[in-house]
Amino acid sequence: MNIFRQNTVVLLSFSLITCFAQAELRPERNPFLSADIYGVTHINPAKQNSIPYKIPLKTQTVDLDTLTPVWGGPVNNATYASTESGYFWSVSTDRVALIDARGKNWKMVADIDLPGATRKSVDTLNKIVSYNYQSMKESEAHLKALLGESPGSLMPAGVYALVSNKDLVYANAGTIVSAIGRVDPKDISKGLEVKAQFDTAKIVPPTSVFGETARVGLVGMNMTYDGHIVIGALNGIAVVDADLKKGQFQSFEDDNQLATNSLAIDSKGGIYVATGSKKPRLPGVMHKFVWTGGKISKDAKDGAWKAQYDGGDWPPAIKAGTGTGSTPTLMGFGEDEDKLVLITDGSNRMKLVAFWRDAIPADARKVKGALSPRIADQKPVTAGISEQRAWLQSEQTIIVSGQGAFVVNNLIEEGHPDRIIDVMTVGPVHRPPSGVEKIVWDPKENRFYSAWTRGDVVSISMVPLASSGANAVFVNGYSVKDGWEVTGLDWNTGATVSRTIFGHNNKGNGTYAILQFLEDGDMLFNSVIGPYRIRLE
Repeated sequence: MNIFRQNTVVLLSFSLITCFAQAELRPERNPFLSADIYGVTHINPAKQNSIPYKIPLKTQTVDLDTLTPVWGGPVNNATYASTESGYFWSVSTDRVALIDARGKNWKMVADIDLPGATRKSVDTLNKIVSYNYQSMKESEAHLKALLGESPGSLMPAGVYALVSNKDLVYANAGTIVSAIGRVDPKDISKGLEVKAQFDTAKIVPPTSVFGETARVGLVGMNMTYDGHIVIGALNGIAVVDADLKKGQFQSFEDDNQLATNSLAIDSKGGIYVATGSKKPRLPGVMHKFVWTGGKISKDAKDGAWKAQYDGGDWPPAIKAGTGTGSTPTLMGFGEDEDKLVLITDGSNRMKLVAFWRDAIPADARKVKGALSPRIADQKPVTAGISEQRAWLQSEQTIIVSGQGAFVVNNLIEEGHPDRIIDVMTVGPVHRPPSGVEKIVWDPKENRFYSAWTRGDVVSISMVPLASSGANAVFVNGYSVKDGWEVTGLDWNTGATVSRTIFGHNNKGNGTYAILQFLEDGDMLFNSVIGPYRIRLE
């Protein structure tokens, strides 16, 4: 029997606001993206990682060796909707592919190398997943032999991307952002080509993290509601026109602050990005910039602001940085809903922190210990694990639907400094992290409450996904007994409601990617070697 804890009082008191059916108010659609769902990394511009699709809930075992992925990797962060009905775009660390998903198809129509990246052969990708990861030393040697002396340097190529309403894929490798589309928009069989490119080094100044040679580092991408590309960098944000001809840059104005995750955008031009200190245990900063249509504004008169939050130490595995491990996520879109932006903070045992997105309301309460009056609340996350654990931190975006937020613990006490080596060995070599929690915002009291925790649930590196149609949230984990799997948890109670078990086959490792499902309920699993379509019947 699965062990989980319910806070009965909270569930009864807040049943209306935790219920998907009552609270599925989604952000306004960005008309310049290819789709409302899967047009950009993390599902929508608000970065909520929540969809409305109905998904079959059952326990089944799936042999990935019997299925064929759309090859790419070793990180396939997300698969994106095309404007062409029934087609999808796969973006990985080495290529961009167009997929025919009509009916029950899952077939690559055409692909192209991501400019600036090096394509990995099918043989290399197969060798990554066929290896028996048991020893850290041997695993490190194996991956370096396949991917080079620094496998982690393959990221962040292709990790953050989007698709425009003109069916152009925007993705980066190194400093170059490329727009990729079909050679002939009327004939998919003609293949793909690079339509435009922009070198962000022209406007983004180089920076260093630990005093190493300064470089331009890109860590995120999104699109404004007037069709401009917003690019996150280590030291600021850039806004570039959709034709990739001109752009502008706004720094964080503090050389000690560093962004390690992407950014959220609202329909009024708000751009939300969080930074952490390069020095341990110093505050991070939550920034709201505003795109006015002509410039990036940091002025309060335009609605911009910044607010400090608690930082921590540099973690031992999976997560990078002393600040938040999560891309900011927006909560609240109805006229009567509180407008919030959420992150997990950098404390070694993290808190869930909410900031007021717009003007601080008159009934905002003073939050004990908060570094800024803009903090609406900050709640320590317990995730059902021992309070004696030194680390409880997330590398993943907070999953938000309605006024419920789902967070996971990704941290273990040891790991490898190279993130690709790390993510391939946590689970098979190192005991995986465990602990998840659903936390609810109470608009009457302006505070968070814990709905439930599951200390036994494992979520290693893949970004979870919630579905209102299934009333469930899904994670990718690993156990010694069953190997890799996708586990579904009831949104209201935390009870296990589905398991898709892949076994010890490393193809079941999602390596920093995002869990996805298709509208017909099939799973779209972004494996280490490429996305799979998995029938769930």
